[in-house]
Order: sequence, then structure tokens, then C-alpha cells
Amino acid sequence: MAGVPEDATASWARRLRSERTPSSQVAHLQLCEQFFDHYAGQVELWRKRNRGYHNSLASLARFYIPPHMKVLELGCGPGDLLAAVRPAEGVGIDISAGMVDLARRRHPDLEFHRMVAEEIDLDGRRFDYIILSDLIGFLYDIRGVLDRLHALCHRDTRIVINWYSRVWQPALNLAERLGLKYPQPILNWTAPGDVLNLLHLAGFEAIRHRRHTLLPLRIPLLAAFANRCLANLPLFRSFALLNFVVARSLHALPETPPPVTVVCPCRNEAGNIETIARRLPAMGSHTELIFVEGHSTDGTLEECGRVAALFPARDIRVLQQSGRGKGDAVRLGFAQARGDILMILDADASVDPEDLAQFYQAITAGKGEFLNGCRLVYAMDPKAMRFLNLVGNRFFAWLLGTMMGQPLKDSLCGAKVLWKASYERIAAGRAHFGHLDPFGDFDLLFGAAKLNLSIVEIPVRYRRRIYGETNISRFSDGLLLLRMSARAAAELYFIA
Repeated sequence: MAGVPEDATASWARRLRSERTPSSQVAHLQLCEQFFDHYAGQVELWRKRNRGYHNSLASLARFYIPPHMKVLELGCGPGDLLAAVRPAEGVGIDISAGMVDLARRRHPDLEFHRMVAEEIDLDGRRFDYIILSDLIGFLYDIRGVLDRLHALCHRDTRIVINWYSRVWQPALNLAERLGLKYPQPILNWTAPGDVLNLLHLAGFEAIRHRRHTLLPLRIPLLAAFANRCLANLPLFRSFALLNFVVARSLHALPETPPPVTVVCPCRNEAGNIETIARRLPAMGSHTELIFVEGHSTDGTLEECGRVAALFPARDIRVLQQSGRGKGDAVRLGFAQARGDILMILDADASVDPEDLAQFYQAITAGKGEFLNGCRLVYAMDPKAMRFLNLVGNRFFAWLLGTMMGQPLKDSLCGAKVLWKASYERIAAGRAHFGHLDPFGDFDLLFGAAKLNLSIVEIPVRYRRRIYGETNISRFSDGLLLLRMSARAAAELYFIA
């Protein structure tokens, strides 16, 4: 332990463990300030000793937080984690003047303030991501701090919270006694259920909860295998060191009805076009319908033009894709959309156009941010979905739900709804999963999961098609879906 002030550290540890739990917030904050001011003089040395843990934490933070965002960190310490996520605008607050001075020296391009989380006030500034890393154990009033975060959130803000699992408490106590870890005061005993409940009480929705990191030491090959593979498997996951929760505020809802764009990809669907135009409900302040035709041989393009002329009072546009596949058609339609809410409706009319009204109500009420139709709740026409298609759908729904960390029952329903701003962020990060998906379903679901969007399923009634033939091949398309699932597993599930 060369360079570590052994006597001072041991003395500090004994004092921390002998102190009574503070009886007021003022006393608690004074103790925290003293603790972190003392720690600020040694933090660089201890971080070098525990570099494996801090490297793992930074890597995970970069998974949950995309680069070039507006990021706020509460309890930022020396600012290393805030810097690691490469923010476009990074702000850190800390109770310790010593920590703030150190952070300013280490990261002069970022902004740091001495401020206690229980009294945070940043003059109406709002952020894309707010980090509470290894902080909730020190907070006197966790619920009070969470309540204050609403003022720092816009509709798309994500709260990222991480803390260590109490399963590790004996090992951490031993590490402190052996001088391998800096001693800490008595901390809040927060199980995952406690944090999720506090978020709920404070008006937040927890979108994700995952555990990470089995081996927080720098052991070549072994650490990577343990943390990327084993830590993500059911049995081993229970013994992981880190809990991560991602949440969003439920207070930021639209004040006025937003306009809607419905994109309807259509290939050889001439017999369904007029039905869709007649039955589509009016939603929001304005409803735009875009037919995207995909090189049909039955006159669908001409029928789309006829229907647009037949309903001059409705805002109907007709586009023809230059590429192939439903995914290409959806991307073209979304690129041309003028609405703030984007909807997909398949032209086979197997999902009732009227059902889109409930999607609109759910997304504007803040019930979810990415709404996925589910055809497997209501009674289904026996001929609407073939048996192998049903089995494959249920398998891929289970697989995707596991990888995304959000439950999913129907992975391949064509009805999907999201905010345009969310789609633009998904499109900007599409390189994560490549261009394997000709359908567009997995592409959107994977992108939504990567952005930590709240994915909610809306039950719909599924009808047998009355015109045309399906464009899906069960076996070749199933193999393609497996390839996409493998890519998603590497990007979303087996991470460290």
C-alpha cells in the first residue's frame, strides 16, 4: 500500500463506523461534506488501485448514455464518469468543495458546482441525461432528491442510477479491512425494489433494471468473460456487483394535441387502399396519411392516387419507394412526415385502422414512448396467422424482450407508434444494428431499447386478410430474424 496514508485512513474508518447516524439533514450533510473533502485528497490514488471497477463503470455508462448529450451528474466526485460519456454539455455538482476543485482541474471543458443534491437548483436548465452514480446510499432524503429532478427534465430525459448490490457487502467490508478499498460511512440499505418504489412514488417510470459486473478487477481475459458473458446469465446475474436503473419523468406531457402522420407501406394491396382511407380516424390537431407504394404489379400505385383524389379534404400523400421491403418504405415515409407522432399501419387491413386512436391516447398521456401492437391478446381468426408464424412470433418476442430488458409478447405486429423526435434519434444511431432488417420491426425495437425508451404493448384485434397474399417467407425471413437477433444480443445484452 505504498503511498497510502495508512494511519489516517484507519483512523478515519474507525471514526466513520463509530459515528451515530445523523438525526437531521443538516448533520447528515455536514458528515458527507467532511467525508468527501477528506476523500478528495486521496481519490486519484484509490481510483488507480481500483481501476478495473472504474473502467467497467465508465463502459456501462457509455452503453446507457449516448455521446454528445446534455448530461448532469449529481455527486460527480472528480468528474471522471461525466467526462467518460463524452457530453456535448456536461455539468457536475458535488457537496465537497475539494472534489469540485479537483474536477475542475481534471476536466476544464466541463462545468462543476458545489451544491448538495437535496437542494439542487440550476435556474430552469434541463438535461438529456441525469446520472446518480454510487450516490443514493449517501442521500438523506432519496425521495426528496428525486422530486427535485423533475424540474431538470424534459420529455425525453433519462435518469440513470447505479449503486452496488448488498450481496457484495461482506466482500467490500473485507476489502476495507485489508486496505483495498476506501472506507465509507454507514450507507442507506437500498435494495432494487426500494429504488423502484421510490421512483414510482416520486412520479418516475422505471424503464430498465439490470445487474452488471461479476469481477471488478483487471484480470486479462477472465474479467472480460465474467463481466460480458457470465454476468448476463440468469444464475450468475444475482451475484453481480452493480445495479443499474433507467427511469423517465412522467410530469413532462404535451400541452396541446400534437399532429399525427400515419405511414402505410403497400405492395400489391390495391383492394385495401380505399378501406384504409375511409376508416382511418382523425387524431390530434391534424392527421396526415402517407401511402408508400413498393413496386406493385396489381395497380396499387394508381389506386393510391385515385383514393387521394377521392378524399380531397383529407391530407393524403402518395410516395413510391426506390428500394425494396417494408423497412425501406417506412423510412421513406417517416423522412417525409410532417406530424409530431409517427404511426405505422400495414396495408393488409389485418389491424383495424380505428385501433390507432388508442395508440394516440396512450402516447399523449405518457403511458409509453414506443407503442407496439400486440395481436396475441384478443381472440384471433384461426386463419389470420399460421401456426408456424405464431410459434416463431412468440419465440422472437421472448428473445427480444430478454435482450431489451422490457417484456414483449408480439415482436412482429405492423402497428407501431412513436414520437418523431424519438425516431430521429433512432435513425441517427441505426449503425448500431446495421441494415439487416427489411421489415423495419426489429430495427425500430432495437433502436428504442438502445435509447431506453419506454416500450408498451397495445392489444389490437387481428383479422385475416381479405385481399392479396402475404409478402413474408417463414423460413428465409426467420433465418434473417435470427441473424438480427444475434447482432442485437452483442449490442444490447452481452455488455460489460
